[in-house]
Amino acid sequence: MQKLLLSALMLLMARQSICQPPSRIDTSTGIHDLDEMVITGTMKAVRRTDSPIPVEVLTPQFFRKNPTPCLFESIGMVNGIQPQLNCNVCNTGDIHINGMEGPYTMILIDGMPIVSSLSTVYGLNGIPNSMVERIEVVKGPASSLYGSEAMGGIINVITKDAAHAPAISADVFATSWKEINADVAMKLKVGKTSGLLGINWFNYQSPVDHNKDGFTDLTLQNRISLFNKWNFGRARNRQASIAARYVYEDRWGGQMNWSRKWRGSDSIYGESITTRRWEFIGTYQLPLKEKIMAQLSYNWHDQGSYYGTTPYNANQQVAFAQLYWDKQFGSNHSFLLGGSYRYTLYDDNTPGTTAADGVTNQPAKTPLPGLFIQDEWTINSHHTLLGGYRYDYDKYHGHVHSPRLAYKYTPDNRHIIRASFGTGYRVVNLFTEDHAALSGAREVVIASALLPERSYNSNINYTHKIQYGRTFINMDLTGFYSWFTNKIIGDFDSDPTKIIYNNLNGHAISRGIAMNIDAVFPFPLKVLAGVTLQDVYQVNENTEGKMIKTVQLHAPRWSGNFVAGYSFNGGWSADLTGKWNGPMRLPIQPRDYRPEYSPWHCITNIQITKKIKDRLEIYGGVKNLFNFLPSDPLMRPFDPFNKHVNDPINNKEGYNFDTGYNYASLQGIRGFAGIRYQLR
Repeated sequence: MQKLLLSALMLLMARQSICQPPSRIDTSTGIHDLDEMVITGTMKAVRRTDSPIPVEVLTPQFFRKNPTPCLFESIGMVNGIQPQLNCNVCNTGDIHINGMEGPYTMILIDGMPIVSSLSTVYGLNGIPNSMVERIEVVKGPASSLYGSEAMGGIINVITKDAAHAPAISADVFATSWKEINADVAMKLKVGKTSGLLGINWFNYQSPVDHNKDGFTDLTLQNRISLFNKWNFGRARNRQASIAARYVYEDRWGGQMNWSRKWRGSDSIYGESITTRRWEFIGTYQLPLKEKIMAQLSYNWHDQGSYYGTTPYNANQQVAFAQLYWDKQFGSNHSFLLGGSYRYTLYDDNTPGTTAADGVTNQPAKTPLPGLFIQDEWTINSHHTLLGGYRYDYDKYHGHVHSPRLAYKYTPDNRHIIRASFGTGYRVVNLFTEDHAALSGAREVVIASALLPERSYNSNINYTHKIQYGRTFINMDLTGFYSWFTNKIIGDFDSDPTKIIYNNLNGHAISRGIAMNIDAVFPFPLKVLAGVTLQDVYQVNENTEGKMIKTVQLHAPRWSGNFVAGYSFNGGWSADLTGKWNGPMRLPIQPRDYRPEYSPWHCITNIQITKKIKDRLEIYGGVKNLFNFLPSDPLMRPFDPFNKHVNDPINNKEGYNFDTGYNYASLQGIRGFAGIRYQLR
């Protein structure tokens, strides 16, 4: 069926008239713009081709090829990035880059690290697509500029400058599963001050159980997000902006007959999470001759939840301030010098925030000051060298040093070679990342003075621009290798009354090769395709002194993506998108009847769009076109409270109710339709 669909699409292409291709790869198709301005790699606005750090750039047009209710789902269209659902009931998850787990990915909004481990998924949930200018992705450690948590990579959401935004924009769609998503934004103007107000609303309230296990296939959600940004006109074009976002979400998943009256009971199983979140961001260029930038952010995240009968209530506040000097020395040296301070306050109802007396509540307070310096030296038109260094001080881990070195060689305008080496680190908040295991009366034991997790990363990137007549191709090939030490792990098995934390007695490795190809043809076809081959694992010493290799969970050895867009006469266009994964290791129980590795699978989507003049678009299509569904996502769904787990007849293997066996969405084939409007 898949081959038949592709053959039909190619036949339609052949019948269309040939048109002139653009002189460069066009972002209106969702393909990367080679001359896009980026800031994430070096914290300076430079053209993507000039940056010594490889940066991938995604525009809202790219995500419109397969509309989703949040950027958390959309980012999965990027090669090497995997949104991973960690629970088949509540559908919360994190973002994996090159196979590394979610806590190693830093989510930024306008360069501000306002998202942390408790709320990572909310960094990409509820941001109206109409507010997004672009998303920049850096794979690999970037701790020399951004500090802790930027160990596996960075996803930076750049919001629009209000002065250049459309007067009104809207994007509303619904699916055959009765999901409704609405994005609306409008431009405001007060004198020289330009504002942008955006609203995102997502609602899904129709429980579905197609696999007949008695549980919802998709978490029910009601989420609303408000975003407001103001850009101030100042003398000499100095920058000044403020932004705020509020997110409210009520979600639940569980047995089909669950309702809120069963919240926390042991009669009908449900996982219910209510979240409120505030974010504030400010940027101000000081009124001085030199370019000195001040940046401030603050976020407040409150979560009240029940996982079955287990309550989990948490509050986290993160304040961040940064000041840096951006200086050009002559024509060859672009210099950066700055300092930052981040303060995290975390409190919950688990033993993780209980004082040594076992009674008094003691919220975790984590100050993290740092200094950084960077120099980008343009030796000549062919050679660029970048050196960077960061120093941080953590009250638990002490002094942390993070150097970085990058080199770019441009022999001509068609070839670019980039090579880099850097170190990354992560100061672990033990309790926000392991809160599910901290329920109950466990004693938290830190076996030794914990060292910060460290990584040593090297990569080489080759970009080649190819032109055959009126066909333009951009090829991007990257090899990466990261060595991780001091990984902090929790031992929950040695003593059932304790959680014993210690550094990994070994090392972890993430290595691989990734290739991306963008192509624009003389007929109206544009294609993007990518493939990643990776090997992610850790080596640890067991109790017998032997070094044991363990493959990382949810890290497929092979993965890839594809996007094909074709324009027809009369304003019609078609987009075929897909994400595929090879086998990945999954969390299983002893003597589990389910396979330890998932099967090869591909989620394919198709969309047809009709453009009416320049303001209006109507679109529709099918998601999960070939109806791929995972099997046996829940262990013992008929006994979610483990009331009969010790039954020697009906549970001979001693299985426990489990929700973490996930490698694909439980949503099967479904249709969608929507409308977009934009007034400039």
